[in-house]
Amino acid sequence: MGLGATVGAATIGGIAWSAQASEESGTKSSGSSDTLVFDKDDYTTVTTTITTDDGDKAVTYHFYKAITYVTNPVDEKYQSLNVSVPVEIDGTAVDATDAPILFANSVGGYLPSSVADATGVGGAAMTGAPTGTGGAGAGASASASASSSTGTGEVQSGGNAQVNAQGEMVSNAKLALAAGYVVVEPGARGRTLVDSDGVYYGTAPAAIVDLKAAVKYVRFNKGRIPGNTDRIVSSGTSAGGALSALLGASGDSPLYDSYLKELGAADASDAIFASGDWCPITDLEHADMAYEWNWGSNELSTGSLVDQTVSKELSSAFVDYQASLKLQGKHGFGRITARNLDEYLVETYLQPSATKYLAALSDSDRSTYLAANTFITWSGGKATFTWADFLTHVGARKKDTPAFDAFDLSAGENNEFGTGTTSARHFTLYSLRHEGSSSARLDSDLPEKLNLMNPMYFIKKHNPSRSKHWWIRVGTKDSDTSLSVVSNLSVSLENLGDDVNTAYYWDEGHGSNTDPGDFITWIAKVTGHKK
Repeated sequence: MGLGATVGAATIGGIAWSAQASEESGTKSSGSSDTLVFDKDDYTTVTTTITTDDGDKAVTYHFYKAITYVTNPVDEKYQSLNVSVPVEIDGTAVDATDAPILFANSVGGYLPSSVADATGVGGAAMTGAPTGTGGAGAGASASASASSSTGTGEVQSGGNAQVNAQGEMVSNAKLALAAGYVVVEPGARGRTLVDSDGVYYGTAPAAIVDLKAAVKYVRFNKGRIPGNTDRIVSSGTSAGGALSALLGASGDSPLYDSYLKELGAADASDAIFASGDWCPITDLEHADMAYEWNWGSNELSTGSLVDQTVSKELSSAFVDYQASLKLQGKHGFGRITARNLDEYLVETYLQPSATKYLAALSDSDRSTYLAANTFITWSGGKATFTWADFLTHVGARKKDTPAFDAFDLSAGENNEFGTGTTSARHFTLYSLRHEGSSSARLDSDLPEKLNLMNPMYFIKKHNPSRSKHWWIRVGTKDSDTSLSVVSNLSVSLENLGDDVNTAYYWDEGHGSNTDPGDFITWIAKVTGHKK
């Protein structure tokens, strides 16, 4: 664990944080095999055109709609999944029996996600996307409830959409189907769901438990459901990216067993083969300190600085947390600490990202860009710059401080850790004690729930059933969380010897996916799939 969730009331940088729960083995889940058998004949045939990097593809597929994936659902609207199986692409028959399975969640903001009303692949409502989006690999357009565009071409905080470099919407699900893969799209409960008694029934760890139950359903139906159930690749964006990473890191952990048993999940593994994670909003109990380490000196969009006392206290606490991870950088960099993490980010991710972007421009466009961004030195076909200049280039930070455990309990993450009829709670001792007694303690259930929601916990435990293949992406201008979240996730996995493909998209914001075709190709590579 990181020091945001340590034993008792440990003190980091003079600040007390939360308490750690122990990992205990629970009872194996067991669902009725009769009700969880996949019916391979219960489908409709759909034909659609999907735009890919190789042009438009005419795809005919079998669409299996709204399959309840547990025997004791709390809410079937969310605890159901859709399956899309390609049978013909551009007039050529497709045999998807052994194809990889893309397990594409559509969670955003830890909000409820339903596929029950979808009429085809990629049909879950997309939220937070820039208005008027469409085009290459486009999924569903922004829903009526989605927030209006910020005008930056990025997805708003809490959204689940993905956009390419042109601001057009991207659907990994559709692109995977067009490549001949099987696509499973699960729904999951989310933090705002309330029953008639006022009880919140979608708060942590409901979303990850549901996604694990959906994986169990797919794997339980090996030989019945089309596709290779040993080659499941998850994908998700923002909170969905965090859940995709968590699926990859926590495979077959016994910590979830009691929750899965209660739902009547299938008796099968919930481990997945590979994980695709875009701008994951994760490591929540350490996210406030990481955010201030990264963005503490950046002004808000109003032009004002956040409370610098709070920012500096949180940033100071990050020093000990980063040290606790004991991460070793690539290429002989050595131990990564809070003092050299900025250097590691610049050298390993940010400068290569800027270099790739600039190299792809025409000479004229490159000259224009460099003239407008004089902080970049372009020499020998490489971009160099300082961390301080990069932060100035990014500009306004999106969130006040604390960014995640808000003092007034207004953040979505406060709601995510609500319980019973309590809609929101503090989940760090820093925020709890700032608003109350200096001896206040977190509710006793929170340490375990924080573990259940954090992939870093399972990575630090060296979970043997984790995914060994990772695709991780984030935009360099994405201040929905700290840029250190992706680097720490990536390096921790690299240090375990996993295959990790990480990139930062230059000048892109939240929800960016500028290389979707490469992800589809990567799936074939790591799974060994050949058409």
